[in-house]
Amino acid sequence: MRRRRGTPGPLPAALALLLAATAGCAAPSGAGHVSSRAGGTAAAVAPAPPPPVVGHVTTDDPVVFLTYDDGAERDPRFIDLVRERRLPVSMFLTDSVMGPGYGHFARLRAVGANLQNHTLDHPALPGLPLAAQRAQICGQQRKLAARFGVRPRLFRPPYGRYDTITLRAAAECGIAAVVLWRVTLEPDGHLTYAHGPHHLRPGDIVSVPSGEAPPLTLAERTTRLLAELDERGLRVGRLEDHVGRQPSLVPPRRGEATPSPSGV
Repeated sequence: MRRRRGTPGPLPAALALLLAATAGCAAPSGAGHVSSRAGGTAAAVAPAPPPPVVGHVTTDDPVVFLTYDDGAERDPRFIDLVRERRLPVSMFLTDSVMGPGYGHFARLRAVGANLQNHTLDHPALPGLPLAAQRAQICGQQRKLAARFGVRPRLFRPPYGRYDTITLRAAAECGIAAVVLWRVTLEPDGHLTYAHGPHHLRPGDIVSVPSGEAPPLTLAERTTRLLAELDERGLRVGRLEDHVGRQPSLVPPRRGEATPSPSGV
């Protein structure tokens, strides 16, 4: 501790009264950044509001949304399927998983797929400090911007788990919506449901996790799902047209989400 050179004398009475009147008026920590304006005035900049958390889309359109996670499976026949069927799929990518497969996802993007954020390294986020969560989310934003020239508006937390710090970090990284799911397309091609009716319905978000040596390829699993959609009079919708453009339409849900049966 640095020593003081002397003991200060008593404060003048006017200054003592001024300090007493202003004591306790300091801005609380985390209340917002303070910036100066012309003329010497200052204004606090409020933090960005947390993005909404969306697990199902309320819509009258007969659509469901296909979302693919991680980027471990690079099936060239899947690219052909997306192109031939004009599927507006959403790819939630993890940098450490997609690894050297950037060219594969560039081709997917060229045929209509949308690239979104699934963190740099796929950690469980709840409980991590803000700096660590920002590093995972903002870091992947920068990676995708550098590789593909896109800055995602949608984010999926690994395993479907998040906390209030996750929402704050996502907002600070420019995320407009946190996307969960109700339905999972399992590696063997059958569907599981986290809650609600055990059948596909309009507005469902379907998660397709990457599998290790799955019994069916990505193209085969997707083809089976498309057949079921046809039977139910449903089609694949573009998630980005319904989520992330007007986040105030879907109220945010705080706290930790319930993971899907498989977790991605």
